[in-house]
Amino acid sequence: QVQLVESGGGLVQAGGSLRLSCAASGGIFSINNMGWYRQAPGKQRELVAAITSITSGGITTYADSVKGRFTISRDNAKNTVYLQMNRLKPEDTAVYYCNAEAKVEGQMLYDYWGQGTQVTVSS
Repeated sequence: QVQLVESGGGLVQAGGSLRLSCAASGGIFSINNMGWYRQAPGKQRELVAAITSITSGGITTYADSVKGRFTISRDNAKNTVYLQMNRLKPEDTAVYYCNAEAKVEGQMLYDYWGQGTQVTVSS
């Protein structure tokens, strides 16, 4: 089974920056799309940013609320996806989850999730 581990969350003041990382491991044969989701208390989980495989063009997608402030990227050699978050706002406060479409040798492509990392932005 594939395991995703997030890191980089924490407490920052409004206007500050954080960089989240998510490393995948567990006998991975290949990884297709990767992305970041977030969920605030009392709200539904929402897509923050996504990126396709490098061979598919590395196409990125962002939620309107983070366009111009967040940047998603990936390093295939390290099976890692990143989320650079700049000019953070209190409304960005949430648990951020890493997502990956990955294939283990001998298995079909499957959707995996990380355990989540807390991001808190104070005003």
